[in-house]
Amino acid sequence: MMIPARLRGALSLIPGVIACAAVTLAAVGAQALELRLLGRGWIEAIVLAILIGAAVRSVWTPPAGLRPGIEFSARTLLEIAVVLLGASISAATVMAIGPGLLAGTVLIVVLALAVSYGLGRLLHLPHRMAVLIACGNAICGNSAIAAVAPVIDADAEDVSAAIAFTAVLGVGVVLVLPLLGVALGMTDLNYGVLAGLTVYAVPQVLAATMPTGAVATQAGTLIKLVRVLMLGPVCLFLAVATALGRRSDRDVPVQGDMGAARPRRISVGQLVPWFIVGFLLMMAARSLDLIPAPALPVMAEVATALTLISMAGLGLSTDARAVARSGVRIAAVVTLSLLSLIGLALGLIGLLGVF
Repeated sequence: MMIPARLRGALSLIPGVIACAAVTLAAVGAQALELRLLGRGWIEAIVLAILIGAAVRSVWTPPAGLRPGIEFSARTLLEIAVVLLGASISAATVMAIGPGLLAGTVLIVVLALAVSYGLGRLLHLPHRMAVLIACGNAICGNSAIAAVAPVIDADAEDVSAAIAFTAVLGVGVVLVLPLLGVALGMTDLNYGVLAGLTVYAVPQVLAATMPTGAVATQAGTLIKLVRVLMLGPVCLFLAVATALGRRSDRDVPVQGDMGAARPRRISVGQLVPWFIVGFLLMMAARSLDLIPAPALPVMAEVATALTLISMAGLGLSTDARAVARSGVRIAAVVTLSLLSLIGLALGLIGLLGVF
């Protein structure tokens, strides 16, 4: 009996996806062990998944039969997770922080992107790596890096390195930021704004603000959600820029009727990836209350699970030796980017007079 080509292709993905799922389970188990022994998950499962995957890859090369599923996990499952991420953001939540702070947060993200990317290029990082670090620093750490990676066609090694170094500093910020708030004599509201503007991940914002109080936690979470919201427009901009750059590289002049060269046309689908459109549609649906409330936590859990599996896929695709070769420069750029972000955040707080 002949198996249809599409079904055969789908079946070929299963072994690799199972391998990624196994790494994911190991990462979740390691995080649970952290919670049991240390009382807190200092290293998130998303980071553990890529680290465990990379460790496995360093001692074992996946056979050809696993590679289609690993690649599918690292790219397509991640794209689906990005779409589901849009359902976690609504326009009402964003507007709750007020127009002044909202505009200031957007400005900080734009400036942080520019400064971080400039630092990356100044220290001779490749364009894609500089973009990944800039987005992770300015928007939402590992999630932003994972979402931007397929938009700019980033290599697995670049993604792994950017996430690894960003994750280390992300934990450091959670530990050091409360000390900075005390040293500066910040109110709970001010500290919450600072945490929302600088901490990478939403769970880390909670970890950094909950000991301070409810006001700091609420302010930090709202500001952080605005930064997450910037992921859509930034991905859309990068998608257009990448597509136009790709067209410029590949175009061969086509002779017109009068002998003049004319470029090939590029479709909207090439400019805007499907998952970016899906992200924006999901956000619109959430804002219009078109998504049933009981479905929201389920969608969030599915997005998290798919992201974990995709990170395991990235780890299994990563050559740790290639990451190590560029480690010093990446560490320098990530550190300087974070320091510049903290400086910009303090500047905004001072400008708005909330000190």
